[in-house]
Amino acid sequence: MNYFKKILQFAIPYRKYGFLNIFFNILYALFSALSFAALMPMLNVLFGKNKKLAEPPVYEDLGKLKDYFTDYMNYQITQNSGDDPMSGLVIAVALILVLFFLKNLFNYLAMYFITFLRNGALKDIRNTMYKKIVDLPISYFSEKRKGDTIARITSDVLEIQHSFLSILELIVREPLTILFTILVMFLISVKLTIFVFIFIPLAGMVISRIGKSLKRKSDKVQKEQGEFLSIVEETLGGLRVIKAFNSESKFYQTFKNSTYRFFKFSNSLLNRQNLASPTGEFLGILVIGILLWFGGRMVLIDQTLDPAAFITYMGLAYNILTPAKAISKASYAVKKGNAAAERVLEILQSENPVKDPENGFGKTDFTEEIRFDKVSFKYEDDYVLEDFDLTLKKGHTVALVGQSGSGKSTVANLISRFYEVNHGKITIDGMDIKDMTKKSLRNLMGLVTQDSILFNDTVRNNIALGKANASEEEILAAAKIANAHEFITQLPEGYDTNIGDGGNKLSGGQKQRLSIARAVLKNPPIMVLDEATSALDTESERLVQDALEKMMQNRTSLVIAHRLSTIQNADAIVVMKKGRIVEQGTHDQLMKSQKSYKKLVEMQSFTV
Repeated sequence: MNYFKKILQFAIPYRKYGFLNIFFNILYALFSALSFAALMPMLNVLFGKNKKLAEPPVYEDLGKLKDYFTDYMNYQITQNSGDDPMSGLVIAVALILVLFFLKNLFNYLAMYFITFLRNGALKDIRNTMYKKIVDLPISYFSEKRKGDTIARITSDVLEIQHSFLSILELIVREPLTILFTILVMFLISVKLTIFVFIFIPLAGMVISRIGKSLKRKSDKVQKEQGEFLSIVEETLGGLRVIKAFNSESKFYQTFKNSTYRFFKFSNSLLNRQNLASPTGEFLGILVIGILLWFGGRMVLIDQTLDPAAFITYMGLAYNILTPAKAISKASYAVKKGNAAAERVLEILQSENPVKDPENGFGKTDFTEEIRFDKVSFKYEDDYVLEDFDLTLKKGHTVALVGQSGSGKSTVANLISRFYEVNHGKITIDGMDIKDMTKKSLRNLMGLVTQDSILFNDTVRNNIALGKANASEEEILAAAKIANAHEFITQLPEGYDTNIGDGGNKLSGGQKQRLSIARAVLKNPPIMVLDEATSALDTESERLVQDALEKMMQNRTSLVIAHRLSTIQNADAIVVMKKGRIVEQGTHDQLMKSQKSYKKLVEMQSFTV
């Protein structure tokens, strides 16, 4: 129930639709009971039992409400039909039709207004989830599979709509329908209604036992759905490698195993869920059967109940079955929805360790230096950086080199606050980056990574990602600096060409030059280049390196280099090994020292 309360918070902005739904549901429940009660005067006409009254009846007290209603209907039929029984029947039938019409009209209006609440809450849950996903640190998603996250924002949220938000339709309508119907049943026969109440708790106990394991079974289904969505996502991302290594059958088998588990879990869940309706219906018919026996005795032997009243009573008793079944189904839906809500709320309630300070400073310029002061950091158990000290002066280019796993990319992640340092601090112009807002910190930086991360959009929109109001002249200038203008103009629609999912319509060099153009257009004072040329062929590397050199002019740059030939003109080269600095200086100084850097250069020269 706690999950239900938390999810219900998303319905609060749409509460006016909820109130309208409640209002029309009350009317629906009232007319639902009255439409069956109106059967009694029609049956009296058919059986010739209606009394001909010359005077309208007088209401005395609640205990005689049934007699008053019967006499009033008899009086109206008498006054309007005279001695013609068919006229009386037409009036009684017309009354039933009007009541049933109003009942269904109010039902439609109730559902009409609840639709806005359900879909509005669904929209807001998804928007909040997406905002949270974007806000959470990168470390959160290194532990989660993408497919599982996609499953939570799609199918799990939809399950919440089908379960929790569906209850909002039933929470007023069905209980009130039962309440009003029982009130009318009491008016017809107190003895018979008390007899009914003996069997309702027994039926409820049976139904509740069926629903106990639904949450556990539903949780398995939703987790497995996340599993096979992850397999699909990984397959699409690595299709080229899968085909190259002839691994189609292996991945197909993995997917097949996942869908088989999903098949088993779904069957178990749905079979348990489907048991609810026939069980509920059988129990309801069982109660009706017992009523026929007990009520029949009252009509035929005791003669304490007239036939028309008894038939009306049976109609009312059957009128309880539909809402009772709906309530039992809703209780199953809640148990099933609990699993989905738990998975959705796990994301929504996740704490972001990389937070803005309460009175964060919005830094807008960079004037002196960036300093790493005894910084230590670990992703899990082992430190990847230990007591790391580095100073990067304004206008200088510092290159980080070293073997894979030496901590170079970690430095780039920490300066951008994608991760939080465990010990020590990083300062810009003497100010700890933890005291700045994340937005202002990242506004000072441009990032070009080894993997050119582009989006399924036009060339223009990809370049303008960091500056939404960029002019045409600014976009063209950035593309020219990045050596991208020439190839862009040769695309089918130039700057308005869609580059496909991940920019897959472009070559590696073209994608990287677009990434550089994007960083140039942002025009930040600090550039972070994370192995920006390592994945390129020689010709593309030359074009990209030329673009990088143009971009780094008059800027402060932190360059993580794989190819050492690209950073020989850096103001300082820092050689890293196992999270520590083992050597630093200019290219000439380090070559003369004949230590780690020279070995790395010779290895690459030998490789080339």
